[in-house]
Amino acid sequence: MKEKIYLSGPITGTDDYTERFQKAEKELTRSGFSVVNPASVNSMLPEDTTYEQYMDMAFTMLKMCGHIYMLKGWEKSCGANREYGYAVANDMTIWYQEA
Repeated sequence: MKEKIYLSGPITGTDDYTERFQKAEKELTRSGFSVVNPASVNSMLPEDTTYEQYMDMAFTMLKMCGHIYMLKGWEKSCGANREYGYAVANDMTIWYQEA
């Protein structure tokens, strides 16, 4: 079974997050990971989904994974920082996108 890896990075306030997350997903899939892409799920949620409801979904997906992949700019994202904190607290393997 492939190792699952969760993509984490800035979404709120960015216009190109779908493309950035899809590019990372393709690269990690080629590397042999099973990728959990929260940006794909985001597009399927109702428009009136609140930020906290979205984060609840994100943490449910994150809990499925043993690895997290931090996309460039994650440090400036409140949600990505929360996901990073979860990963550290749960001893997940943390990967960082090259600058």
